[in-house]
Amino acid sequence: MGALEEAHLAAAACGCDDDDDEDLVVLGDGGGEEEAGDAMEAAVRELLVGLGEDDRREGLRRTPKRVAKAFRDGTRGYKQKVKDIVQGALFPEVGVDKRTGSAGGTGGQVVVRDIDLFSYCESCLLPFSIQCHVGYVPSGGRVVGLSKLSRVADVFAKRFQSPQRLANEVCSALHASIQPAGVAVSLQCWHIPLPENLKCKSSQGLIRTSHSSRSGVFEGENSSFWNDFVALLKLRGIGMEMDSHSAVLPWCPLRPNEVPLCNGHGKRMTTNGAISPKSGSSPSNMVSAVSSMLLSLGEDPLRKELLDSPQRYVQWLMRFRACSLDVKLNGFTLNGASVYERPDVGATDHRAIRSELHLPFCAQCEHHLLPFYGVVHIGYYGSGDGEAIDRSHFQALVHFYGCKLQVQERMTRQIAEAVYSVSHRGAIVVVEANHICMISRGIEKIRSSTATIAVLGHFLTDSSAKASFLQNIIDTADLEE
Repeated sequence: MGALEEAHLAAAACGCDDDDDEDLVVLGDGGGEEEAGDAMEAAVRELLVGLGEDDRREGLRRTPKRVAKAFRDGTRGYKQKVKDIVQGALFPEVGVDKRTGSAGGTGGQVVVRDIDLFSYCESCLLPFSIQCHVGYVPSGGRVVGLSKLSRVADVFAKRFQSPQRLANEVCSALHASIQPAGVAVSLQCWHIPLPENLKCKSSQGLIRTSHSSRSGVFEGENSSFWNDFVALLKLRGIGMEMDSHSAVLPWCPLRPNEVPLCNGHGKRMTTNGAISPKSGSSPSNMVSAVSSMLLSLGEDPLRKELLDSPQRYVQWLMRFRACSLDVKLNGFTLNGASVYERPDVGATDHRAIRSELHLPFCAQCEHHLLPFYGVVHIGYYGSGDGEAIDRSHFQALVHFYGCKLQVQERMTRQIAEAVYSVSHRGAIVVVEANHICMISRGIEKIRSSTATIAVLGHFLTDSSAKASFLQNIIDTADLEE
């Protein structure tokens, strides 16, 4: 391997190991589900062929099985019932005399905050992350086991959803099943944006929206219980206000960019570089394949909220269509220079080190057909004439390697090799990414992130040069917020 053999490639599997699928929860009693799984796998193969990929190549060979398992696990809520969860979880709680206050089973509010969930957006069939907060006021001297609140929320999250309907369904189900004096539900949801709308930091550019639903004593503009609920959330720094941009942009970035008006009609927005989904028809065989996947999961593709969802999902996938790597790109080309030659050991001039940091990207994980996104940091030794490569060229390079079915480790290496083919003295690339496949599926590690690094040339032999570059990333992180 040479130089890259000594490069540090951290978090080698990015949560996408071939063997990690055994952790998934498989529901059902065999037969029918196995047939549905086979149908889904065939549909995924159809999608891969439509993307110009070879589903027999290493990296994609087990992708149909992984995608089918991920979708089945992520929509298992259709096969779960709230009454089965809550039954037997109501406990007597005397509390204090109502005349002296409210507590426990006699009317005191109970709030469970920061429940991390994920769901599938019914508009584009991509996962979105959720932070859920549930409050209720017990009645009849009974309280419910706290874990049941999060489990009920998870039942409805594990379905194709919109944020507001999710809040309404959780609220209604809890009110009907535990019969409290009232229920309050608050959600903060984050949707992956289109690749071209990602900002400098990996957490920016995400579409965030807040929604709530309430019943019983929480209803009404002057409800003291609702005011207490909001105050208890604020103790954790949780605000109920909707982000300014979420009020004017559609929740799903792949939906037509229309703003609803008071009379129920809509108008087309003129964008200023915000969300502007590409229009155009999708291959009919791919759309049909996605519709068959919905049927296999027990959904109705003709449900009005899902009518255009298969086409939007295919349009998303087509953004990562296979293309040849043997092209010239803004001056970068993988020429005949060897990237594995070890440079001469000796003093190097750190003043010649150039860097371009916090270059945003969005790629598609080839193991699960789910997006991963974040930032790329590039360091290299400039030429003797002091000319620096323009940032736009590096952004184009990152986009070129990111906009295809990928794995983070390979993308890191490819970018490093391309940079080194231009700057023969040394190149270092760090990629920081959030993987949607880490928040969905059985693993559900909501706040995890993955970092990879590839080191070539003088950065291999000069540890101080590498340390200087890494420190530069740390020093500029706050500036990019």
